[in-house]
Amino acid sequence: MSIKLTLLKSGETLISETKELVAEDQIAPVSYLVQHPHLVNIKQVTAPDQKEGDFGIDVTLTPWIILTSDTEMVLPTDWVVTIVEPMSSLKQMYVDKSKTFKVTEGNESEKLESI
Repeated sequence: MSIKLTLLKSGETLISETKELVAEDQIAPVSYLVQHPHLVNIKQVTAPDQKEGDFGIDVTLTPWIILTSDTEMVLPTDWVVTIVEPMSSLKQMYVDKSKTFKVTEGNESEKLESI
């Protein structure tokens, strides 16, 4: 899996470890598996001493579906608008946060069979 930004039809932008799920007889993916998806929240900020038209952004990452203990979710392809490479600073922010939710030895055996 690799860390990607996923724009959904709903307008939400997710950052997660993302993998294409392809059926045996297909070439195109039938869905995407996202692991530890986080919603990318962007807020425009301006400082009092900034020139007109200058602004900064404040980026926060929050768990996408906060009331679940699931760490992997399947996204149907028809809900995905595009998948892109995140900026290096955002990717590093996700990697730093991922240290708090990495899979432990006891969770490694959990697979998608239960879905």
